[in-house]
Amino acid sequence: MAHDVRIEQLWIPDSLDAADAADFLAAVEVGRRVRMETWGSDDLAYAPLEKLLELEDPYERQVILVAKMGHEIVGTVDIALPLADNQDLAEFTLDILPEYQRRGVGKQLLEAAEDVARGEGRSMILVDTNHPGTSLSDLESEQLIPGTGDGFVPLGSREVEFARRSGYTLQHIEQFSGCALPLDTQLVAELEAEAEAANAGRYRLHHWTDRCPDEWLEAVAVLENQAGVDDLPPGQQQAGMVFDAEVLREAEAVTMSQGRRTVVTAVEHIDSGELVGLTTISVLAQRQDVVFQDDTMVLEQHRGNKLGLLIKVANMERLTEQFPDARVIYTWNAPENRYLLTVNRQLGFTTAGVTGIWQKELPDFRDSTS
Repeated sequence: MAHDVRIEQLWIPDSLDAADAADFLAAVEVGRRVRMETWGSDDLAYAPLEKLLELEDPYERQVILVAKMGHEIVGTVDIALPLADNQDLAEFTLDILPEYQRRGVGKQLLEAAEDVARGEGRSMILVDTNHPGTSLSDLESEQLIPGTGDGFVPLGSREVEFARRSGYTLQHIEQFSGCALPLDTQLVAELEAEAEAANAGRYRLHHWTDRCPDEWLEAVAVLENQAGVDDLPPGQQQAGMVFDAEVLREAEAVTMSQGRRTVVTAVEHIDSGELVGLTTISVLAQRQDVVFQDDTMVLEQHRGNKLGLLIKVANMERLTEQFPDARVIYTWNAPENRYLLTVNRQLGFTTAGVTGIWQKELPDFRDSTS
């Protein structure tokens, strides 16, 4: 145990050039260094301004604890507290500088974060562990498989050992993949032809950036509500935010206020005039070279027409037109979502690793002391 470690709540400055911003900048740098260590790049790391803007999210409050040794911040835990839904939940992101791992810093930070969550009335904790493809073994004896039965994390990894020792249970796996941009023009032509042959002119594409046209607001709300159910593995569905036109407009305003951009392609079934699918890509304010694939959703009765492929190819092409600096797109998928994984492989996505989602139910403090 690192007895000389102090756990403090991180002060959030008004701006990055404020006199009291040093600790905030140091904490963001811890996250960057950890992602460099894990993935070999800082593509998944926050830029300081991106993180500062995210902390103003009205749908989620964040509390950040830091571990200090002397004046140096050696670890952080970000505690995300949903405000609009799942108000029994807290999500932790725990980062320890590589040279301070296995010294008890993580244990102290995690226990402090659990105390904060309990004090906020949260009883269910989610935390993730990240594992690059090079750490994954084909030997079943070296795999820990979640309750869903799909995917695995490396049994012998430090993060897995720590999560299990801390009382967390592996719930499900998300496959992490990346694709270089722009897409090859010949590949695009081939995939578009394949998708259009399958849907035989029965569908029409619609595109927008940032703000949904008024005429499609209600239809997009229906799709988003359905995506919240379909995208999670069996047994993992939780009562999420229910979307309607007003909520969608509020969410768009929040995203734009943070400087983020959203590129959307939707598909209409021509005979019925219904919107039956959509896909979105998020572009960060501070790093337009790295973008993220978000929801892709096609209503069940319209699946089998290669609509997922159609809208994803079209949206990635639009992204390149609008944001030519984008050089890579990342996505996370449940391994049981085989259709989307197949579409992603056709587009050129390759697996970079996996993220394990771990869960722990906090005992009621009053029960544990009685």
